[in-house]
Amino acid sequence: EVQLVESGGGSVEAGGSLRLSCVASGYRYSSYCMAWFRQVPGKEREGVAFIPSIGGTIYGDSVKGRFTISRDNTKNTLYLQMNSLKPEDTAMYYCAKGRGVYCVTSYSRSYYEYWGQGTQVTVST
Repeated sequence: EVQLVESGGGSVEAGGSLRLSCVASGYRYSSYCMAWFRQVPGKEREGVAFIPSIGGTIYGDSVKGRFTISRDNTKNTLYLQMNSLKPEDTAMYYCAKGRGVYCVTSYSRSYYEYWGQGTQVTVST
């Protein structure tokens, strides 16, 4: 079965860095869009970064220039490098698998059919 497992979250001071990982299994990893989302209690899930199967990357406006999404198809692993972290980046971060090659650049429960359990990121001042 499809499984996505995130790791790498934690607590960090403003201006610091973290790298999140998502290990995928149960499908042909290289053939699908992968994405990172985040969510805080009481707010909608927000798209952070997207990486289509065919290459290229897309970022939410609030993280451009600070976050980098990448994928290692030999390890079935998705990464999110987060630099210059701000308190407003505090959230639960989730990786997700899309249904096709391209990415829908918004939160879609129908397009993103599988999700990891989430990893918490907390940024303090």
